[in-house]
Amino acid sequence: MLRRIFLSTLCILVIVGCSSTPPKNRNDICSIFQEKRGWHDDAKEASQRWGTPIPVMMAILKHESSFRANAKPPRKKYLWIIPGPRPSSAYGYPQALDGTWNNYKRETGHRWADRNDFDDAIDFVGWYTSVSSRKLGISKSDAYRQYLAYHEGQGGYAKGTYKRKRWLMNYAKKVQKTSDRYAVQLQRCG
Repeated sequence: MLRRIFLSTLCILVIVGCSSTPPKNRNDICSIFQEKRGWHDDAKEASQRWGTPIPVMMAILKHESSFRANAKPPRKKYLWIIPGPRPSSAYGYPQALDGTWNNYKRETGHRWADRNDFDDAIDFVGWYTSVSSRKLGISKSDAYRQYLAYHEGQGGYAKGTYKRKRWLMNYAKKVQKTSDRYAVQLQRCG
């Protein structure tokens, strides 16, 4: 009996310990990196690999998933209660679509990358912003335009689809403000 209780408790602790919760203070990059010890190294590695500043990548992740590993778009509801399909295949920290995620894995050789692993997610954002910089001429430090290209896709950005979406341009301004705030904070905490 005691053995069964011990094993059950151990299983629960393993499951709870392995689950990834979002950082408590998502508005302070120093607090995020202090709470999530490996994230700074992952962000620094992605920044060095792709040339995108850490604050830009972190701001995109914050506004895409609020740092929730298993984030998905809400399902449509029928008759207010019956769950329907999700509007897209967006998933994980980066809210990357299946096709775009598969392109990332193929082009970078990260065959086993997962959207719900922070290190893979921030590397994806670095890769995506690097491609947007190369294809669209967007500065890697321009969080506003990088976010518009991230949300609309590089083809949509090139066509200017965001110009008809005032709400999206306003949201991209929030991403830029978060990136600016993170940059100041990051200098403070090193």
